[in-house]
Amino acid sequence: MVSEMISHSPEETRAIAQAFASFLQPGDVLSLVGDLGAGKTTFTQGLALGLGISGRVNSPTFTLVKEYEGRLPLYHMDLYRLTGYEELGFDEYFYGTGVTVIEWPEVLGEELPQERLEISFTSDGEVRRLRFIPYGKQYEERIKEFMHDYARHRYQ
Repeated sequence: MVSEMISHSPEETRAIAQAFASFLQPGDVLSLVGDLGAGKTTFTQGLALGLGISGRVNSPTFTLVKEYEGRLPLYHMDLYRLTGYEELGFDEYFYGTGVTVIEWPEVLGEELPQERLEISFTSDGEVRRLRFIPYGKQYEERIKEFMHDYARHRYQ
């Protein structure tokens, strides 16, 4: 079941992600798909806020992975500069105690965990369409709960 949300600004994208962070669990893998500037890093900044991470969160383009400590550890990967999957030890992040966020996940090919939540970003000016695509029953249930919870709180 694919779910969609519309964001009208970077602030709204951060707020959506911040609210979603309360639904995250240890070992979660989020793959963020979209063009440059589509909102992937902005979304990750919102997740960090929701996980209680203070300080600046930016794209780890040149370091590949940045680690942040919060309610759950956050592992932020940006694979844009990789041309293919190499044995870089990423799988040690996938099944641990934290949340792994992967920008440009297509580089991993079959090494990308089968159970994950893909979030696809498309943009038209400032407007962003976020598509939540669950791979695995656990993600289907949580997305359904999140959408219900977010709509209820937003329209109270």
